[in-house]
Amino acid sequence: MSKVRTAPDFIIIFATLLLLGIGVVMVYSASAIYAQKEFNDPYYFAKRQMIFALLGITSMYVMMNIDYWIWKKWAKTGYMISIGLLVLVLLIGIEVNGSKSWLGLGSFGIQPGEFAKFGVAAFLAKWLSDNQKQIVLFRKGLMVSLSIPIACFGLIMLQPDLGTGVVLTGMAVVMIFAAGARISHFVGLGMVGVAGFVGLVLSAPYRIKRITSFLDPWSDPLGTGYQIIQSLYAIGPGGLLGLGLGQSRQKHLYLPEPYNDFIFSIIAEELGFVGGTFVLLLFLLLLWRGMRVAITAPDLYGNLLALAIISMIAIQVVINVGVVTGTFPVTGITLPFLSYGGSSLTLMLTGVGVLLNISRFSR
Repeated sequence: MSKVRTAPDFIIIFATLLLLGIGVVMVYSASAIYAQKEFNDPYYFAKRQMIFALLGITSMYVMMNIDYWIWKKWAKTGYMISIGLLVLVLLIGIEVNGSKSWLGLGSFGIQPGEFAKFGVAAFLAKWLSDNQKQIVLFRKGLMVSLSIPIACFGLIMLQPDLGTGVVLTGMAVVMIFAAGARISHFVGLGMVGVAGFVGLVLSAPYRIKRITSFLDPWSDPLGTGYQIIQSLYAIGPGGLLGLGLGQSRQKHLYLPEPYNDFIFSIIAEELGFVGGTFVLLLFLLLLWRGMRVAITAPDLYGNLLALAIISMIAIQVVINVGVVTGTFPVTGITLPFLSYGGSSLTLMLTGVGVLLNISRFSR
């Protein structure tokens, strides 16, 4: 493996910072009305988002200059810390919207589920790169590799946080498939996974309601279908060019938390089809360059770690946009770089920093 550094992928930097800048502006636009009402400060969420963005950019810069194979050395430790944090949040975590997903630190909080994504990515990439020949075996290969994300998934579902669990599992499946697992093994486990997912849905009444509201949100317009309906009321009037920056109607306390999971609805309302498409094209640009880094990384560990980071971003974008457009059932997943949130934003930028470091050694 070549250890000669080159310049990082500037297209990744450009796309990430542009998305981040759009995110700060849109968080302010989407949150100002609510922030004025609740905190008497229209800049409340925007100021915090800028702090998170600066912390994330700093972390991205640091990670960009730390050689990525160091994370292979510390992967097991990071994974065990992730497990510990997930256990801790179940014991002393703060419950928000029915999910005990946060550990409070003063006026801020951290979300261990976000740390777990990176803990699993680093450790699974290490195991797969060290045991590539075994991945074609079912028991000693596929099942062992799946046990790494399943441990975290189980703890996350105890919170419960289905959105984070889906992203973590999807990322792991992509990595294992790319490492060479047999398709026939995946088909069999896929059927078991579907049965398990159905069981998870049926075990919690609120998940059943989310499914039924997704199929027909107008069957319960003031209950489980409320968010989807209000989101569509935002997207529809946006038209081609939007109502104009700052001119959203749905952010006037109609759409719940428009600065968070449903920020793309406000983007579509204020900036229209053109603005929403521009944001999606930036994500496509980022994903294309990220896949290029994964393909050209100098070793298998770099291949898989880069793939994990880029697939994590891709899965979150697809699910978030699917939810706000009524394509998928409602689940709590942020839109990377755009939604308000400290843990998600900071750790996503940290992941981009690792991706940039891998790009510095690409062939």
